[in-house]
Amino acid sequence: MIHEFLVFLRRAFRDELALFQKIRHPNVVQFLGAVTQSSPMMIVTEYLPKGDLRAFLKRKGALKPMTALRFVLDIARGMNYLHENKPAPIIHRDLEPSNILRDDSGHLKVADFGVSKLLTVKEDKPLTCLDTSCRYVAPEVFKNDDYDTKVDVFSFALILQEMIEGYPPFSAKQDNEVPKVYAARERPPFKAPAKHYAHGLKELIEECWNEKPAKRPTFRQIITRLESIHNSFSHRKRWKVSSLFLRSLTLSFSHAHVSIEGSHI
Repeated sequence: MIHEFLVFLRRAFRDELALFQKIRHPNVVQFLGAVTQSSPMMIVTEYLPKGDLRAFLKRKGALKPMTALRFVLDIARGMNYLHENKPAPIIHRDLEPSNILRDDSGHLKVADFGVSKLLTVKEDKPLTCLDTSCRYVAPEVFKNDDYDTKVDVFSFALILQEMIEGYPPFSAKQDNEVPKVYAARERPPFKAPAKHYAHGLKELIEECWNEKPAKRPTFRQIITRLESIHNSFSHRKRWKVSSLFLRSLTLSFSHAHVSIEGSHI
């Protein structure tokens, strides 16, 4: 019995390797190799010394909207690549800040596929809080309902909101209490200034964590929306800088005009 179980584990590990070897994207951690002939078996990935997003958010707190948008575009592009994998999409299932790493240029990469699976694989047991962080997992996963790529979209919404708010979803609750809150259709409150959720950002978050998975957008749709929101924030910032510059120029001109008139007196 133990031998059969070990054979099963080795097969599962090799299946995971086959999955990793296919992945090549700038916003997904790069697989380098594996140790399979000794125990424990290990997967080797690129080393990213800047650490994970969890540590970064803990240190920085709430991010400026432009920084948050740049970060979530990285995540969305990486996840879109995984979801559009052929012949079957790859579902992460454990998308949360500690599984997102920062590279030397400050960009983000999706990492840790420990509980990921191909969409074609059917689970024989429900996911538990021992397998993953309960705080970011879609309610249908813990209900052991059939689910698809939209579970990652739900997690993504929580990460995006956390970047703007500066603290994890339902931070006052214990990790294992949060799934019940999501199952009761509650979502983390929006407490940051409304201007931080401008240009449709709040509406996008609400769509992403919709109770009905079919109503959540795909990552390809999310990328398009985020790029538009990013451009709107950039335009507003440029307009603000231009207004300040013009005001400064006007004041300088007025002072110069007064000085010239004074010299004539």
